[in-house]
Amino acid sequence: MSEADAGTIAKVAGSLGFKDGDLIQELGYDDDVDFDLRDSIETLIGSEMFDEQDHDVVDSVLFWWRDGDGDLVDALVDSLTTLDEGGVVWIMTPKQGRDGYVPPSDIQEAAPTAGLHVTTTAGVSTDWAAARLVPRKRQ
Repeated sequence: MSEADAGTIAKVAGSLGFKDGDLIQELGYDDDVDFDLRDSIETLIGSEMFDEQDHDVVDSVLFWWRDGDGDLVDALVDSLTTLDEGGVVWIMTPKQGRDGYVPPSDIQEAAPTAGLHVTTTAGVSTDWAAARLVPRKRQ
């Protein structure tokens, strides 16, 4: 990877709102994730991300999701179990034309049922797109 590519990936990791000291849980890890983006996030936060087995309260959840992974609503609800109040869920999905592509409408439909709403979307790498989900405010 060139220095320019590395700089772009580091910039993307920062644009997701992560910062030094954040605790991030990673869900849906598999051999198709963007390893450069993962490394950049871990460098930015200064530690490794928690995995699915960890039950500590976290600032954010980084969720790799592909078509065929199961029920998105259930998975999003489960992702909230360790999320701190005010935390966010970043759902990473393969871009259109890639294996496992998830239409944005699927996320838009699942989020409210899971108690979340989509606030931002972004392309984060050649193969992955991101959507930022936040819990709805309680009345």
